Amino acid sequence: MDPYNPGSLAVQTRVGVRDLADHVGRSITPGIRPVAAAFLEAQPMLMLGAADAEGRVWARLLTGAPGFVRATGPHTVSVAAALPEGTPEGASVGTLALDPRTRRRMRLNGTARTSPRGFTIEAEQVFSNCPKYLQKREWYGSEPAGPEAGAARHGEVLTPDQARRIRAADTFFIATAAPDGLDTSHRGGNPGFVRVDSPGELSWHDYPGNAMFLTLGNLETDGRAGLLFLDWETGLTLRLSGLAHTEYGPAGRVVRFRIDRTVETPSGSPLRWSPPEYSPSNPTLP
Repeated sequence: MDPYNPGSLAVQTRVGVRDLADHVGRSITPGIRPVAAAFLEAQPMLMLGAADAEGRVWARLLTGAPGFVRATGPHTVSVAAALPEGTPEGASVGTLALDPRTRRRMRLNGTARTSPRGFTIEAEQVFSNCPKYLQKREWYGSEPAGPEAGAARHGEVLTPDQARRIRAADTFFIATAAPDGLDTSHRGGNPGFVRVDSPGELSWHDYPGNAMFLTLGNLETDGRAGLLFLDWETGLTLRLSGLAHTEYGPAGRVVRFRIDRTVETPSGSPLRWSPPEYSPSNPTLP
């Protein structure tokens, strides 16, 4: 079975990397190998992409003591956290386990169902990614939730402070949808790599990656997307949901994202991380 959907195949063909993508695609498996299981169990966070009851796609952060995510079989992962509110039973989800300490990341996509522990994911795609554009950070530990925890601020466009945070960001996470499921990926670069073109629109250059084009392939067939920005030092999270598309030109690929909804949570994460050691792969910005 081809690991790629028609959208990804179309982008690979357009960019001229079909042979390379076929080679890289052999790393995508439905099973969870022992090394992948050990990596999952060592992580204090998991990024999860899912659509809500209204069909909007969101990228969310789940956290817990290492071991809160663990493989319970060759195709099953158990997560000791609540399935995000509004996520239907049996929904497709895309997850990303990322360790800034080692610049390692792993994606696992499948079907989620509630369980006594929280929820489980029946894996359909499991694969690792290279460390490109991933900033190195040390984990300082976790802080208990303060009085502002859960006090989410909702909106439809960015506030000036949110725009400032995005311009200063070196990392964000993006969830995208396609007929065959959800996927969650990472984007990184030097601060300023994400542009705030207006309070309702962002854009960024799509840097060369592993030739899979899973994110851009999903955007070819279904423009729904969710973005997640973290303040690594304070725990603030900013989630955006909207529509995205890719523009191809002489200067490369640019993704444009139109915001429909925003959710800012001051203490969205209890995890505290060090300032970044930037990836040597990050392109120099003008």
